[in-house]
Amino acid sequence: MVTGNGSTGKAGQPRPVRQWQRILVLRLLGLALIPLVLCGRPVWQDGGLASETLEPLGGILLFAAIFGRFWAILYIGAAKNRTVMQDGPYSLCRHPLYLFSTIGATAFGLLLSSVTLAALIGGATFAVLWITARREERYLRGAFGPAYDDYAARVPRILPRLSGFSTPPRITADVRALRGNFADALVFLALIPLAELIEAVQAAGHLPTFPIW
Repeated sequence: MVTGNGSTGKAGQPRPVRQWQRILVLRLLGLALIPLVLCGRPVWQDGGLASETLEPLGGILLFAAIFGRFWAILYIGAAKNRTVMQDGPYSLCRHPLYLFSTIGATAFGLLLSSVTLAALIGGATFAVLWITARREERYLRGAFGPAYDDYAARVPRILPRLSGFSTPPRITADVRALRGNFADALVFLALIPLAELIEAVQAAGHLPTFPIW
């Protein structure tokens, strides 16, 4: 993943993608889904085996997303925009931060006991990040040339290939990058009490609701 302030540089060379655009699109997407999240009452929300399975699964996936993002930052933090990182999570897919963000978004739907919300939120997040990744790779191919072309030919974009995992015995971590990712982790953790609050508001009858799966 890369950051920057423009789309093209001198002589038509691409620059890093404006990450604020990705964040804006994801926020607008979240706003568009608010009515469904608030008023869609999952049919399994009132208990039963399905609810007892979906919510714990959502919690597991949420923490997997948080730790996965820290794992990716450990590798890319000190090497970002300097080299083609190909180790650790970057040997599984080219954009592991986007992979784990998608997992975290999907987890929120499961915390609400809804397969529909999990599919919609996770699928929409994946689509936005997939498009962003494609745009970022224009910059990476221009910046690193054949080195990135070779990497892209071997490693999938977002969906991981576990058989390709490799890592050196030591890596260099960027504490500042890890500190920045801590704020993102707090956002993901906030999804747990948010899901509980939404369920409580629905159960109290404060909102008009309709059943969803």
